[in-house]
Amino acid sequence: MPSAPVPRAEQRRRTQDRILAAARKLFAENGYDRTTIRAVAAAAKTDPGLVMRYFESKEKLFARIAVVDRHEPVDGTPEQVAELLLASLGEKVTAEPAAALAAIRSMFTHPEAAKEVREAMLAEQRQAAETMPVPDADLRTGLIGALTLGTVIGRYLLGLDGLRDAPPEQITALLRESFHSIVHGDPDGPSARSE
Repeated sequence: MPSAPVPRAEQRRRTQDRILAAARKLFAENGYDRTTIRAVAAAAKTDPGLVMRYFESKEKLFARIAVVDRHEPVDGTPEQVAELLLASLGEKVTAEPAAALAAIRSMFTHPEAAKEVREAMLAEQRQAAETMPVPDADLRTGLIGALTLGTVIGRYLLGLDGLRDAPPEQITALLRESFHSIVHGDPDGPSARSE
């Protein structure tokens, strides 16, 4: 018995999904400048004209896929905030965040990608800073953001030895004391005074 024909709307949705998956992979691997509509079409096994018809331009296609995840609200005690930020890092090093990597790889050459990464990081930073009753909360959350971004870049884009293949639990365990110290530790605490 022959299978029923696939409705046109479903065919279109499947094609768009293939294009988005191919674009996410290529932008993450090559960045914005080196990814072409023709390459995306080839990877999606479709025609470049169809990519343009569905997404209008490379810029709009990039905007659809290069979205940095916005996480759950960051609140609680400083200790809880440090653990939430560590959990967020753990998620990023457990599964390759392809859309975020597309934005990160492209942020140095493409203003829209830089804006997307900055806005995502600032949103998380502002939420975390609100939980810290210290005058340098922005600096502390900025440092956590830099550690997180650096860890993701080192693991996925640079493939640094050790970091590339480390279990996510080991990464977060090694960074736990640093995160807690930055989020709520006393910068003039016992370890600083004993030096």
